[in-house]
Amino acid sequence: MPARKQRQVASDLGLNRQRVVVEAIRLADSEGIDGLSMRRLADALGAGAMSLYHYVAGKEELLDAMIDVVFGEIELPPDGGDWRSAIRRRAVSARQVLARHPWANGLMESRTSPGPANLRHHEAVTACLRKAGFSPLMATHANWLLDSYVYGFSLQAASLPFDTADELADVIEDAYLPQLPPDEFPYLRESATALVAAGFDPADEFTFGLDLVLAALETLRVSA
Repeated sequence: MPARKQRQVASDLGLNRQRVVVEAIRLADSEGIDGLSMRRLADALGAGAMSLYHYVAGKEELLDAMIDVVFGEIELPPDGGDWRSAIRRRAVSARQVLARHPWANGLMESRTSPGPANLRHHEAVTACLRKAGFSPLMATHANWLLDSYVYGFSLQAASLPFDTADELADVIEDAYLPQLPPDEFPYLRESATALVAAGFDPADEFTFGLDLVLAALETLRVSA
């Protein structure tokens, strides 16, 4: 057997499904989902491309497994206690996980073959809402609203040119305010100046909106 083939076989022998999925997530985290292919993954693993098909049938099954890992990183709402606190913790955790894996945002609800962590996650969230008194239909409404908020906010946050209060202040002062003549854009200029003066932190915006969503859902729960 040629030396190159011997090295490839030896490398392939160290593969398993978990290693394949973990490396795929690492690649997606660093290069984005568009940069992930079976060949690119095989190269990163130092394995033959065809050897990957012993562990996943193809890219769709690989994506199912990757998304299942992401769902497994999200904190589940605990059983019992206040539903708003439980769902709030889950939403904050989901936001943090999507910040680590921004490529996953558009894939979280797209899988038609969900894995065990995916199913456990949705079961736990639905159970929390149902035990809190939401009807099956209203629990579905709540689930959709919460997920739309989490995924939408995460998508928007990933595209912003700033992350912290200091970075936001720099963008406003260096790039934004010079484009806002006071006589033409008085309210935009006023808002931008107020944000800088208050030391506004964009990281706080997620929980501000989340609490409004939860308060609205509580009103519906009580009225039902």
